[in-house]
Amino acid sequence: MSGEACGVIGAYAPGQNASHLCYYGLFALQHRGQESAGIATSDGHTVTVQKDLGLVAQVFSDASLHALEGHIGIGHTRYSTTGSNRWENSQPVNRQVGQISIALGHNGNLTNTAALANRYPVDSSQGSSDSAVMLAAIAAAVDEGRSDDRGVELALASTLPSFEGAFSLVVMDQGRLFGIRDPHGFRPLCLGRLPETVGGKSGWVIASETAALDILGASFVRDVAPGEMVIIDASGLRSRFPFPLTDPKLCVFEFVYFARPDSQLNGRNVHGARTEMGRILAREHPVAGDVVVPVPESGIPAAQGFAAVSGIPYADGLVKNRYVGRTFIEPNPRLRDRGVKLKLNPITDTLVGKRVVLIDDSIVRGSTTRQLVTLVREAGAREVHLRISSPPYRWPCYYGMDTSDQSTLIAARLDQAGICRHVGADSLGYLSLAGLLTATGADPRGFCHACLSAEYPTDIAGAQGKFWLEEPLLALEHAAD
Repeated sequence: MSGEACGVIGAYAPGQNASHLCYYGLFALQHRGQESAGIATSDGHTVTVQKDLGLVAQVFSDASLHALEGHIGIGHTRYSTTGSNRWENSQPVNRQVGQISIALGHNGNLTNTAALANRYPVDSSQGSSDSAVMLAAIAAAVDEGRSDDRGVELALASTLPSFEGAFSLVVMDQGRLFGIRDPHGFRPLCLGRLPETVGGKSGWVIASETAALDILGASFVRDVAPGEMVIIDASGLRSRFPFPLTDPKLCVFEFVYFARPDSQLNGRNVHGARTEMGRILAREHPVAGDVVVPVPESGIPAAQGFAAVSGIPYADGLVKNRYVGRTFIEPNPRLRDRGVKLKLNPITDTLVGKRVVLIDDSIVRGSTTRQLVTLVREAGAREVHLRISSPPYRWPCYYGMDTSDQSTLIAARLDQAGICRHVGADSLGYLSLAGLLTATGADPRGFCHACLSAEYPTDIAGAQGKFWLEEPLLALEHAAD
């Protein structure tokens, strides 16, 4: 696979240290982005931000968490889809507007960043991502009406409808926490209730996935609805809907790959959905084999489902080094290729002399899959039959995956037989789109699958490449030097 943008968390926890809640929640969301991590907190008076490049455990220490004082906090793990991997692009992004301090964390990708940036320009010190542009727009609205004690809320309500594309946001000022989901709900966002403390106080958590609620002992309340803005402050929780109503379109790849298997999406356990993908795949593309082998981790449930229906024994044939990050998330192709060899090692006893049915979740660029097939063959497999628990990935994504360049997508250049030859498999079978949507157990009309079908839910005419905003900013910097 390729990249997906970010995990977000927010906590409103009277009497507790929100930084620690965000820290542990970010561990549960580390799989969503590994370039940088950050936390912003407020004690009711001052917003403090700490962020840096690296994993959550590398960015924060016990001392730095204690320095992030306050009962309100937001956190972010980043994978870039707009702007490069620079410190300035790490999140949360923050702005001071008079006496009001704002911090924002974003999961998704805007499709009208160019139009917004023309109206709300940012300089390189503020970052070169769509998130920085969003904050600039919100800050401008706050500046216009900051005398109101609900300045940020009103600024969000007036500004959010101008954002187009995918965005699940956590936003905070000194006294409030906001959770926002775009009107299509491309990216997930859920709401949880923290247990009461000794003093009888409770609190709230907003997170990209329910797995982050679990690690905090928070109970799942509901998903933040598409088009909803949740506001949490000293008076409690309320919500408003600043967007025109439209059809929900959750990214179907949340079920295929992005979300943790222990998370719940649309009321369905992700592991269960992936197992059903494997069951349907076995019916659609049967094959004679001796062993079903998953590509860990997201290929495991599908392989279990495939084995159950096909009657071919399931066995682990690849061991994952759990201390190496996802090759999908690595932004550099050279690092992505090297990462496969660092990440996976074959169990030869499982593979030698066998007809192996190798189950993976997707093929995007093809380089990783080719190396996997080679690895299994070199370990002694007699045949390698590749089965993929999603359809061919043919079209660019503009809603939060780093696949906006269609020329890099192997299924856009080759047919199925050509892909099979390229990766070196004996046969290749993809799950159908209908099969994938059936496996989710949800209304098939409620998903975005543009990367598989070219059916884009929004206008993408204004969508830009990953580095388009950064290039003119850097050119100005060089000219100044």
